[in-house]
Amino acid sequence: MITFTPLSGAARESRTTPLCYILQIDDVKILIDCGSPDWSPEPSPFEPVQEIVDETPPWKEYCEALQNVAPSIDLVLVSHGDLAHCGLYPWAYSKWGLRAPAYTTLPVQAMGRIAVTEDVEGLRDERDFGDEEDMEQEDTLQEEKTDEEPMESEEPPVKNSARGQYIPTVIEVQDAFDAMNTLRYSQPTHLQGKCQGLTITPFNAGHTLGGTIWKIRSPSSGTIVYAVNVNHMRERHLDGTVLIRQSAGGIFEPLARPDLLITDADRAPVITSRRKVRDAALIDTITTTLSENRSSILLPCDASTRILELLVLLDQHWNYSRLRYPICLLSRTGREMLTFVRSMMEWLGGTISKEDVGEDGTNNRKNASKRKRDDDGEEDALGAFALRFQHLEFFNSPQALLQTYSSKDPKLILAVPASLSHGPSRNLFQDFAAISDNVILLTSRGDEGTLSRALFDKWNGSQRPEDKWDQGKIGRNVMMEGSIKLKMHKKVPLSGVELEIYQQREKEKKEKEVAHQAALLRTQRLLEADEGDTDSDSDSDDTDAEEEDEVRNALGGDLMDTSEEGVGNKKKRKGGKDLETADWLDGDEGLTKQMLSFDIYLKGNVAKSTSFFKNASQGPRFRMFPYVEKRRRVDDYGETIDVGMWLRKGKALEEEAESEEMKDLKKKAAEEEAKKAINEVPSKFISNEVEIQLACRLLFIDMEGLNDGRAVKTIIPQVNPRKMILVQARPEATDSLIDACSNIRSMTKGIFAPGVGETIQIGQQTSSFSLNISDELLASLHISKFEDNEISYVRGRVTTHATSTIPTLEPISTVALKATTPNVLPTLGERSLASRPPVPLPNSTMIGELRLTALKSRLVKIGLKADLIGEGVLMCGTEGSEHSVAVRKLAKGKLELEGNVSDVYYTVRQEIYNLHALVAAV
Repeated sequence: MITFTPLSGAARESRTTPLCYILQIDDVKILIDCGSPDWSPEPSPFEPVQEIVDETPPWKEYCEALQNVAPSIDLVLVSHGDLAHCGLYPWAYSKWGLRAPAYTTLPVQAMGRIAVTEDVEGLRDERDFGDEEDMEQEDTLQEEKTDEEPMESEEPPVKNSARGQYIPTVIEVQDAFDAMNTLRYSQPTHLQGKCQGLTITPFNAGHTLGGTIWKIRSPSSGTIVYAVNVNHMRERHLDGTVLIRQSAGGIFEPLARPDLLITDADRAPVITSRRKVRDAALIDTITTTLSENRSSILLPCDASTRILELLVLLDQHWNYSRLRYPICLLSRTGREMLTFVRSMMEWLGGTISKEDVGEDGTNNRKNASKRKRDDDGEEDALGAFALRFQHLEFFNSPQALLQTYSSKDPKLILAVPASLSHGPSRNLFQDFAAISDNVILLTSRGDEGTLSRALFDKWNGSQRPEDKWDQGKIGRNVMMEGSIKLKMHKKVPLSGVELEIYQQREKEKKEKEVAHQAALLRTQRLLEADEGDTDSDSDSDDTDAEEEDEVRNALGGDLMDTSEEGVGNKKKRKGGKDLETADWLDGDEGLTKQMLSFDIYLKGNVAKSTSFFKNASQGPRFRMFPYVEKRRRVDDYGETIDVGMWLRKGKALEEEAESEEMKDLKKKAAEEEAKKAINEVPSKFISNEVEIQLACRLLFIDMEGLNDGRAVKTIIPQVNPRKMILVQARPEATDSLIDACSNIRSMTKGIFAPGVGETIQIGQQTSSFSLNISDELLASLHISKFEDNEISYVRGRVTTHATSTIPTLEPISTVALKATTPNVLPTLGERSLASRPPVPLPNSTMIGELRLTALKSRLVKIGLKADLIGEGVLMCGTEGSEHSVAVRKLAKGKLELEGNVSDVYYTVRQEIYNLHALVAAV
């Protein structure tokens, strides 16, 4: 039985992101995608302010549902490397117990890590997501601040705390994505453990680098295909999805006719213009703004996925047009992202082909020089050279950008995030939108409740009905006017009384830390020396006093006093020197103290005449070090082991074994962290509302790289699933696709569109069991292969063995067969004298479903002509000849071959057998 529940991104919902679904196959619970919402939803600034009745954030229900189900998940599958598909995975992994095995492709793992890291750093740079201790210190700071007399010119700061939002740390992000298992395209993986029996296979989905269509095979539930955010068109840096073959036409055979198809329908009613038209409009807008208007363009973009298509397109245009204006990328992870992409050339497609890279992974210089002499800008960008981006400059913050280029200099700015909800793109928008002739160029619609969606709605509402974004045309740019109010979050340095309080608090914190570390070090030394064994009942205050007296008696003439009174009393030796400054202590003082701390005592007084050696007082004095057995810490299981000591020794050995290069890298990393910590200025987070005067131009060009309605309504009927579930769709988009499918006679009528939290059940509960087949029985089986399975008819007896927890299927013995077969005894009658017991004939079962297109391909390969002449009829051989054979599909599971007995007939029949698994049952 299959159970499907959307946690977010359901059908008939206005909010189509993030994506997160629970797919349960029998007892195995699978989490497909784990996206994060926009954490700062806001009403549209272009609409009248309305009173907020419910202050509950829209993502709270989704996060609570995921938190409840996370510990029970058995498998995690991630399809794309953006925030909408994997943004919340690090938090669920580190905080909610989502420790099930996670699978994805290598680019999705890398791009997802970069996208989440960029988002986390941007949010933490503006709002306080610290731990509880930091929040308590902030509360203390505010309370102490209110006790002081406020200055007249100083405005009270607005506390900016984002408690209750699920923002992980950068380390948690790295750990979560490092725990993912990466697969290659078309690599079947047979799962183990509770998921045993399931096979997962990733296929190319297009849209993003490493984007995946997941195929899940279950022995009890059949084949399930999860295909969301798919693009069949070939782009500059990506090939189209394998779901549909561009050259030969038709559906990719391993993904055809699944038992269940899960797909999105958000773009079902959308008609997009041709890619060349959209690219030309984007290039013309940029060139006109920079060259003619001498103004700048702000292009909000994501941090890892769709930005690659924009960068390749812009780099090609800059090389072809010889533009001298800078392309500025505002992103903390931009350099890291391009480094990852350059190392994954085999995953790229489009005009960036891995054929342009040498066998040893280096660039082909000969072809490169040839392309440099070519006047075609697109050819100049082929291969790894398209990823050099010689015109691209990186900036970590808007302040760094303004230090390099003035606000009046023409430039193209790509800023993250695309939602304009926080980070560099929102900070730039504040000043950028107030300059006339500047252009804000949107390439995606943005999520519901973001500034990007508000700007898109403003632009789309200003277009004529025939020029709307979903009508297949490029609209016109819109002149912005009026003013809007936005809430801005930022971090400002502390000053005045707040800075003094912070410094005093940090000083106290450091003193406590030093004292704590000293206490830990002292405790550790005592533990290593087996000091202070409190487990033994023989240790008492009386014993300690006796040992102290013994020390005094043993030291005798040295008169070393170990009591508190004797610490400050400077005793003299013969020679007039103080005991503490005596020559004999210069080299042994530390050793003497160590002896005392380790309970190794000097017994006997060698300076007296009653010593064993009579001439001891006349000769040199030697210390004797008698052996004293150390007291050991024991418990009920024996002597205790200090695990920490062994771990430290192991770490020391590992550090000694490291190479010099690794030591240098660690040293440099530590120095960079130290410099960063030193340069960190004490700051606080505040929020304020600013009013922005709008004077710029606004334009939207669809560069999302997704299928439009025409492609969706063409591909799905060819996939022809037995059941289908629609997700990630607005109400009108859901109805549009359902209506289109209902008009196709061969399309399934089992189409479901569950809402958030609604559960859909398909099929019946199936129980599966594991058996070992004995060698004797396995040798007697006739096994047929069908797709990824091996099938055979088995008859035997289930037995259990003491050496195995899994029962074994063994052949039934001859005696058992005789006992179970009814005896047919001959009678004395004349008719029955020569009769024998009836023997049942074997029955053959053919498993599989014949596809006439697949049969046609097999016949053509062996040189036999085959043509589809009608619905459900395949003519094999020369039509009209006496040797031709017609193959008809009459109904489900019924097939008819019509023709004369000939070589063609037997050839066609044998190929039909080869497309099925033939199982003989006795």
